[in-house]
Amino acid sequence: MTLDDIDKTGLIRESYAIEGISDPECRSIFVDWALKLPEAMTPKAAIERLLAHYGVGNEDHPMTTVLKEGMVDAGTPKRRGGRSARVGGTQDPP
Repeated sequence: MTLDDIDKTGLIRESYAIEGISDPECRSIFVDWALKLPEAMTPKAAIERLLAHYGVGNEDHPMTTVLKEGMVDAGTPKRRGGRSARVGGTQDPP
């Protein structure tokens, strides 16, 4: 897995080159990058590779922060909504 495979359009590379880039801009770039990531590539492995390359020496860069946040496992999505969400629990109707 090369950097060119991970960041085909250079979004992450370019974000590190933009002087004065902000957190919201980095988050937007990260989402664009993540949507273009090949299905066969796990995001966690790709982010680890990006951090190993770009994060060293750029610890205070907003993109480094965003990439580190991207490493956090969001867990399993939970179903929300339905009757129990409207009435507050699994109580039987009166």
